[in-house]
Amino acid sequence: MAGPGGARSFATTHWSLVVAAAHDSRPAAKAALATLCETYWYPLYCYVRRRGHRAEEAQDLIQEFFATLLEKHTLRVADPERGRFRSFLLASLNHFLANEWRRQNAKKRGGGRMPLSLDLPTGESRYAQEPSHDLTPEKIYERRWAMVLLEKALSALREEYAAAGKGKLFERLAVFLGGARSVPYEQVARELGTTDGAVKVAVHRLRRRCRDLLRAEVAQTVVDPADVDEELRHLMAAAGQ
Repeated sequence: MAGPGGARSFATTHWSLVVAAAHDSRPAAKAALATLCETYWYPLYCYVRRRGHRAEEAQDLIQEFFATLLEKHTLRVADPERGRFRSFLLASLNHFLANEWRRQNAKKRGGGRMPLSLDLPTGESRYAQEPSHDLTPEKIYERRWAMVLLEKALSALREEYAAAGKGKLFERLAVFLGGARSVPYEQVARELGTTDGAVKVAVHRLRRRCRDLLRAEVAQTVVDPADVDEELRHLMAAAGQ
């Protein structure tokens, strides 16, 4: 992994790979889909809970849904023209929820196995901390999706700085990633033993690298790279709701 500002290699788990390989069931596509699902399951859990399902029922539904998604030929209905994994996943879940036979056949379909590594009990703990305002299931789904992207980008950024021996610098500058400058540059400069100008430059580099990593995360969930900026704008608007 490169240091701050350098190139970072991402695993080949792009949604475009999954869609392209959907009709030949190649193992790489299934593995790519599993990785994406393990990353983005929590927004789906929020969606199901906000639709009124109890915690235990929601956990069962999410487990059954992913068992079906990975073991059936669901990917063959993926529409490259609409190309967003976020949209495909929600449409697939709604289709799944509309089938009354889902739970009766869950053991037959999934064999009682959890096909992915999902910490569903922790998901409920996280959901209990969600704001109690009147976001629709669709809105909370998009908001949580955006927050997962942000969390992944920040985690990657933290790892890069740590690998470069600059973990302390990242932790001190991370406060500036929130938009509004809540701490004076002068204060941080004194703490780091440097100048105001050096802090400003470091913050600029940090923000730029964070944007790059965020775009790279979004790119993994769309088919056409030209859709990245539009998807990013949409999700950042959702995050601010």
